Amino acid sequence: MKASSIDMQVENRTFFKRFDVNFALVILALNVIGLINLYSATNSASSTMSRLFTQQLMWLTLGWGLFFLTTLVDYKFFKRAAFIFYGINILMLILVAFKGKTYYGAQRWLDLGFFRYQPSETMKLATVLVMARVLSRYDVHKGLGLKELLVPLGITAVPFVLTVRQPDLGTALLILAISVSMLLFVGVRKHILIFAAVTAMIAAPMVWNFGLKQYQKNRILTFLDPSKDPRGTGYNSIQSKIAVGSGRVLGKGFRKGTQ
Repeated sequence: MKASSIDMQVENRTFFKRFDVNFALVILALNVIGLINLYSATNSASSTMSRLFTQQLMWLTLGWGLFFLTTLVDYKFFKRAAFIFYGINILMLILVAFKGKTYYGAQRWLDLGFFRYQPSETMKLATVLVMARVLSRYDVHKGLGLKELLVPLGITAVPFVLTVRQPDLGTALLILAISVSMLLFVGVRKHILIFAAVTAMIAAPMVWNFGLKQYQKNRILTFLDPSKDPRGTGYNSIQSKIAVGSGRVLGKGFRKGTQ
């Protein structure tokens, strides 16, 4: 009985050691702020729009449940399962190319019956896990060299190419950004960074002229100047500016927004 009590105390200490209260409070605060703003923006709108609040609340509840369950799992499990999770996601991305559903000109989803699954989204998490496992093996003080970069770059290139082919350039760039940010955090030798920067500048015009499709170019141009397509891809950006400008510092008030 005494030994059991000691084991329980150790287990409780382990749980609270894993659980970052400050981090959880920050997430909760962001969730509450988001829900308040969503309710304010959609409550006076149509019934279809008002359902967004209820749906968001349901997804947040599910998300918090998964958050607490994940906290209970030893991080070593994720380390061991990283390559398995990565491999499954790669297979799902390949499956999308053959069995994926096409919406708005892009083949990105797998129809599982009760919901549509987009493998490129879970690929972001898989990239974080597998990159963390690979980079944890390196012990370099001068930064990663070319030899150490081969495996991480290969891990990134496969999902990047598969996602670009869907086509989903935005998500592919996010996967690339995740890997690059992790590499920079670990450290890369200066001459490699300089070479990469010069190569990117030289390749940029060729990618623009031959690599990007017209709708992708239009999105970039509209991002830089939303007025080029005020009723299309630039609509949200323009409405955001109007909302901030008309509300100023304190806003128009709860449920009084016009945009």
